[in-house]
Amino acid sequence: MDFGYSEEQVLFSNSLQKLLSDSYNVDVRRALVEDGPGYSEDVWKAFAEMGLLALPFPEDMGGFDGTSVDTMVVAIELGRHLALEPYVPTVVMAGSALKLAGSDAQKTDLIAKIISGDLKMAVALTEPGSRFDMADVTTRAVANGDDYIISGSKSVVLGGDLADKIIVSVRTSGDTRSEDGLTLFIVDANADGVSRETYSLLDGRGGADIHLENVRVPASAVLGTLDQAWSVMEHVADQASAALCAESLGAFEKVNELTLEYLKVREQFGRPIGKFQVLQHHMADMVIEYEHARSLVCQSSMKADSEDAAERGKAVSSTKVYLGEGGHKSCQSAIQLHGGIGMTAEYELGDFVKRMAISEVLFGDVDHHLVRFGKLSYLD
Repeated sequence: MDFGYSEEQVLFSNSLQKLLSDSYNVDVRRALVEDGPGYSEDVWKAFAEMGLLALPFPEDMGGFDGTSVDTMVVAIELGRHLALEPYVPTVVMAGSALKLAGSDAQKTDLIAKIISGDLKMAVALTEPGSRFDMADVTTRAVANGDDYIISGSKSVVLGGDLADKIIVSVRTSGDTRSEDGLTLFIVDANADGVSRETYSLLDGRGGADIHLENVRVPASAVLGTLDQAWSVMEHVADQASAALCAESLGAFEKVNELTLEYLKVREQFGRPIGKFQVLQHHMADMVIEYEHARSLVCQSSMKADSEDAAERGKAVSSTKVYLGEGGHKSCQSAIQLHGGIGMTAEYELGDFVKRMAISEVLFGDVDHHLVRFGKLSYLD
């Protein structure tokens, strides 16, 4: 199977690589995390001007009708440069939810604002103590006249610190942990009763815990069909996981590049340490792990748009598992091959390792996806 880029994908990959190379370095990125808004507003505007924010949306809505493979190309570069912009929560997650379940009015209003860069969104699918079980929802919405009153809490919302609007999974009927009775609502992040605790994740990207206390929303805020949001939630989570795996692949590639360069220039006993055969073997193993991961990321990205939930889920979960195990092993080797400098906060290797580590656990860790893969395979 040919996993090479198309001519168009090569062009926007090169353009994005140049933009991020010119905009980001270790010091700039750390300043944005520690002192700034947590992302670059100039880079976000450039994303809009380049059409990256329009990439996955239909042409009749101002988009380019791109696929998840096109999103993968973007995500790989985001991972290679450790970009902080909320592309995954806004374009991949919220964009997917709107495409899958949005009304014509919601699509017309919100997608246009996403494409222009004027709207940032997040999707809140997990709650405190739910342990990756998106059906474990205690946040509830109760009908009140023509409105709904929402109360509850959502946790570890990627991009929740920057979001202007948040798509929230809410229980409107049924029992806790039931896949039935779930509904998605679009909530204004600054609405009365909404509060958020913002923080930086391990890799510097922003997240938030969202608290909703008697938040009143109109019936028009319902995204999709009442009580039937589960299939949309699963699809959105798979799209997010596929994109995060692509980001990890970009970071993985950079980890290997840094390690190889270090082996070439670090000398011991009068010669570069890369001349020692045992270290060459470790480096070769890291390259093999990367190539395996690349094949799986391409496969999961190709399947991420599929309406077949089992086929899509198995592809995404297998990729999450392999990157979680193989990527973790290679990161350990990279740190070991660097020696003491690999443990320092000042050296950029650790930033890439952190990006891979946090992507490993967002939307399900290795154990979760092993169980999920087994269940989906059994159903076949």
